Amino acid sequence: MGFSSWPSVLLGFSILVCCCFAFGSSSINDFRGAFPIVEPDSGHTKLRLAREGLEAIERITDPIAAVAVIGPYRSGKSFLLNQLLSLSCDEGFGVGHMRDTKTKGIWVWGTPLELVIDGVKTSVLYLDTEGFESIGKSNVYDDRIFALATVLSSVLVYNLPETIREADISRLSFAVELAEEFYGRVKGQDVAFEPAKLVWLIQRDFLQGKSVQEMVTDALQRVPNYDGDKNIEQVNQIRESLAIMGDNSTAFSLPQPHLQRTKLCDMKDEDLDPIYVKRREQLKGLVASIIRPKIVQGKSLNGKEFVSFLEQILEALNKGEIPSTGSLVEVLNKAILERCLKLYNERMDGLVLPLSEPMLQQAHEESREAAMKVFDAQHFGRHHAKQSISQLDERILKVYNNFLLANEYQSSKLCEELYSRCEDKMDQLQVLKLPSMAKFNAGFLKCNHSFEEVCVGPAKASYELRMMKMLGKSRALFIKEYNQRLFNWLVVFSLVMVVVGRFIVKFILLEVSAWMLFIFLETYTRMFWSSEALYYNPTWHFIVATWENIVYSPLLDLDRWAIPVGVMLLILLLYWRFYGRRKHGSRSVLPLYNGHRSSMNRWRSD
Repeated sequence: MGFSSWPSVLLGFSILVCCCFAFGSSSINDFRGAFPIVEPDSGHTKLRLAREGLEAIERITDPIAAVAVIGPYRSGKSFLLNQLLSLSCDEGFGVGHMRDTKTKGIWVWGTPLELVIDGVKTSVLYLDTEGFESIGKSNVYDDRIFALATVLSSVLVYNLPETIREADISRLSFAVELAEEFYGRVKGQDVAFEPAKLVWLIQRDFLQGKSVQEMVTDALQRVPNYDGDKNIEQVNQIRESLAIMGDNSTAFSLPQPHLQRTKLCDMKDEDLDPIYVKRREQLKGLVASIIRPKIVQGKSLNGKEFVSFLEQILEALNKGEIPSTGSLVEVLNKAILERCLKLYNERMDGLVLPLSEPMLQQAHEESREAAMKVFDAQHFGRHHAKQSISQLDERILKVYNNFLLANEYQSSKLCEELYSRCEDKMDQLQVLKLPSMAKFNAGFLKCNHSFEEVCVGPAKASYELRMMKMLGKSRALFIKEYNQRLFNWLVVFSLVMVVVGRFIVKFILLEVSAWMLFIFLETYTRMFWSSEALYYNPTWHFIVATWENIVYSPLLDLDRWAIPVGVMLLILLLYWRFYGRRKHGSRSVLPLYNGHRSSMNRWRSD
């Protein structure tokens, strides 16, 4: 590349940089316009989101307040919004003069007005809505538009030409439901969104000697219903509710800007009626004075939060055939309900199963109370919230039933393990090498005590019955065999002691005692023809008590140490027999057998 080509390269690079800056600046200004945020579906009965307008809202970081204008089609809503925004028809919302409505769904002006409200910088959005009663639409579609605008807005301008009709009052039924559901709760407890401030905007030149507030008040008076017509009664209830909500509504009159309505977009302020211009500026001041940031769950919403709130509302309003406050409350409480259920689960998961039924019931009630307390502090709505409370209660009860089943399973598992352990212990006690009633009773009581202490839960009652039967059967079987086994042991023991006393230690008293025991055991049973008769003899009782004291005590269990102790004694006896007597001679204080040694030391005679 030659040096002559460098200027063209630098020029191209400069153009590219300028284009990038131009694109960046234009991307900021791209949102200066009207964009749809909600549009009708193909059937023109339900609503769906429009991403173009939502992107304009999501970029806003300040708290948002919204002004929505609603009313019949071709009533001048779009022109009114342009006037409030100080925009011409070419710049602002599209204005149509044909019989079909110009605005479809809900549109937003992409560049919000910046106001300082209560010391907080706030972005004020202006929303244009599709007019009511236009051609080719269902009433339920109008209701959804009205409901969505009512929920989203901080100020709801009800634009009415000439007068207030009964149909206009009927359309406020949803606004009344919202107010009754969310408005007027105790301060500090209302974490739901506040209903919009309602502005009755009557566009009329002459009020026939009445103020606009008197006109609204007269329109909200009950209408006589002598025939008991349901529709009239329903509208009368709406009138009464609107009258009670008087502190949440304002009436305002606005004269016609000019007689030639089709040419309004071509006129400037100096061409319009001065009274209209003055009242328009007063309306701007009124809106600015009553508007507040949109509050949901106790906090204001930025752009992304506002869009998320819009998505929730739209889901609720599209649910079912007609939009209802109940479905709105249900959707808004959905996330809160899940949080409360999660809290209940976390508290219950901290339990170590199995537990006794009263303890599990107490833990359930405490966890449920904690979840309900959180729900009461955060839930949306008032009347329809009872349905959400019932739903939460049902789901908590369902989870609790699962815990009951898990507790029953863990209880059965634990009690079965303890039962099997005790059963094995009883089987071991049945085959003691040295029968001992004291050892059996100690094992019996220990097993029963451990079962009573450790086995808990709903399975305990049934396993207690099984445990009692098993222990009783084991005890009866042990007692039945105890005397016979002990008798056999004593016979064998007496014979062993005869052999030991005669040939090993040569201790005559030991041999004599062993023979006496053997003779007693054998002759007594022969005399009375039965060994059972022996078991009632006091001498037998003495022998049994002595045996029990020797065989088992808390310090020594001969059944466990019988073989080691026997081996040690045998070794000591053998040592003493073969080595001890040679070393120490035959001196003894005991009457031993000395016949052999005395014969060896006797003097022989001739």
